[in-house]
Amino acid sequence: MIINAGGRTDLVNYFSEWLFHRFDDKKVYSRNPFYPQQVYLYNLLPQQVDCVVFCSKNYSPILKDFYKIYQTFNVFCHYTITAYSKDIEPNVPDIDYSINTLINLSKQIGKEKLVWRYDPVIFTPYYNIEEHCKIFDYISKQVSPYVNYSLFSFVEIYTRVQNQIPNIISPTFEMKETFCKRIGEIAKKNNLRIQTCADNDNYIKYGIEPSGCVTAKILSKALKVNFKNIKHSGIRENCRCLPMRDIGAYNTCLNGCKYCYANTKPQEIQTNIQKHNPLSPLLIGEIQPTDIIKQTTQTSFLNKENIYQGELF
Repeated sequence: MIINAGGRTDLVNYFSEWLFHRFDDKKVYSRNPFYPQQVYLYNLLPQQVDCVVFCSKNYSPILKDFYKIYQTFNVFCHYTITAYSKDIEPNVPDIDYSINTLINLSKQIGKEKLVWRYDPVIFTPYYNIEEHCKIFDYISKQVSPYVNYSLFSFVEIYTRVQNQIPNIISPTFEMKETFCKRIGEIAKKNNLRIQTCADNDNYIKYGIEPSGCVTAKILSKALKVNFKNIKHSGIRENCRCLPMRDIGAYNTCLNGCKYCYANTKPQEIQTNIQKHNPLSPLLIGEIQPTDIIKQTTQTSFLNKENIYQGELF
């Protein structure tokens, strides 16, 4: 089983104390967002967790004690650093601070376990192709020696995003092609491998690899363990990642990103935060007498002969 520690909220940035308590306690509960009375129980034991996938916009809160997790579990980390300022990402650290933190993280866990997400790509009159390319070049020059690869996706412009970013521009086919050509050239110049995320379009001609950022092949090579070549169902449309179990909760992230899909009810965030107890097995609130606890079958994706022997498939 693979644990997702960053899909529904930025656990690393805002709930690091809770995270460490969960690993110390060797279990975590996760409330089903669609059937709130149903609560999943996951055992956090090395023999039952193949990998913990982290995703955050600020790893500084866990750097000091992160060794307690990565020395026991396989970890694979995604670090999001974009071109946006406070107008779109109100509570995210600035680019230089983020680059420095990424480098420190890489020195701890190794570059093969770290991915830089330039994600999502949003176009506005200010954040045009030129601005994106300038910032992407600036970041990639500094982080390319410290990451396994980079990935990006084009933002999905649903109603809430349109309302939050009124001047957002829906990219045409020609805009996407121009952007990908330029980004591919910059990545090549800076010796940075790059791929798309959750995208069906093909940009291989620009040196951009297809989607699939947490695949059996990628994890096997990065972690030097032998993952099975199983079906990659993904967690959203066009996603080609391995199945993961998310331990976070929606409507809890304080980054305030205006494109966020996980904060569907921003008015509930502060109420949820007030219910957070770092010692609770649930991220938000406590287990209730009416809750239905479901012990999850934690099927391993590792081959029995768990010895990595290079390219497997």
